[in-house]
Amino acid sequence: MKQKIIILLGLMFLSGYVFSAMAQQRGKTLIVYFSESGNTRNMATIIRELTGADLVEIEMQNPYSDNYSTLLDEAERDLLANARPALRTHIENMDEYDTVFVGYPNWYAILPMPVYTFLESYNFDGKRIIPFCSHGNGMLGETVANICKSCPGADIREALSVTYSGGSSLRNEIQKWLTKHNLYNN
Repeated sequence: MKQKIIILLGLMFLSGYVFSAMAQQRGKTLIVYFSESGNTRNMATIIRELTGADLVEIEMQNPYSDNYSTLLDEAERDLLANARPALRTHIENMDEYDTVFVGYPNWYAILPMPVYTFLESYNFDGKRIIPFCSHGNGMLGETVANICKSCPGADIREALSVTYSGGSSLRNEIQKWLTKHNLYNN
């Protein structure tokens, strides 16, 4: 009986040590997002509430217009020019993050051009990228493939796609998605 207790205590100590070592190896988690209508911002805020991750908005040096029609023209102009709009957003400590949620609206079935600027501004080799997307029925389009091309050394995980604001089930949908990624426990 005494030997069993000693073995059990040893296993408990070892599992605690392994868990502690794993926690020390795990870096920080970051949520970055680009949002024009607020739908993606809302998703990012919920993810932050559920994970405690750091939150940063991708902001342009010269933001798109608040007028929706003009915004569409500006976004299409940047798309056709394959532009990389300058950003105000800069993350000094990107190397501290091993998991990066990247949120964006689906524009023209691809990423908005400011998101390309962001992705191409950092080295994501070895980092886990978890995309999330708001859309008006375009689903993910080619956005995940765009992220894979922009960050070939990253571990791209299953994306979350939400139509418009996601409705009343959005929080629950995000919880399920985070649970799949082992980033949320009830």
